[in-house]
Amino acid sequence: MKELLLLRHAKSSWDAPDLDDFDRPLSPRGLDAAPLMGKAIAARNWLPQMALVSPSVRTRETWQLVAAQSPRFVEPTFRDTLYEASAGQLLAEVRHAPEEITSLLLLGHNPGMQDFATLISGEGSDETAMQQLRKKFPTAGLARLEFDGRWDELRAGAARLSHFLRPKDLD
Repeated sequence: MKELLLLRHAKSSWDAPDLDDFDRPLSPRGLDAAPLMGKAIAARNWLPQMALVSPSVRTRETWQLVAAQSPRFVEPTFRDTLYEASAGQLLAEVRHAPEEITSLLLLGHNPGMQDFATLISGEGSDETAMQQLRKKFPTAGLARLEFDGRWDELRAGAARLSHFLRPKDLD
């Protein structure tokens, strides 16, 4: 069984309106939420063998704060294609994951993360988690999906959404 963790970056700052979107850092709320999610991931032993991360400032900062909560987190791979990626682009990234990887984390942006999680979630998904996911994929939110098969076979409806964690659930 494969495990796919989809993590949206933590809340970013809008304090500098002239700053390019790519360069926006985390807000104080984001700086608080990211370590909470890192602790939740580590406590559940959802430790990825590979992490694909958008190279934006806010995703890099989110990763650093999440990964700092566990000594077993891997070095991330930053992919330009993940910056504001669509569901289709995210699916393509996952399909190229090495087969020996059984736990993969993607850290990126909405609406792509929500669209992708909704696209691949199918039969056997947790109903409460699905309802929350469809309603909103908040900043620092995490969708955990399970998939039987090869990464290159992942398609619409082929995974099961087992959990959907939001920072407000962890306070």
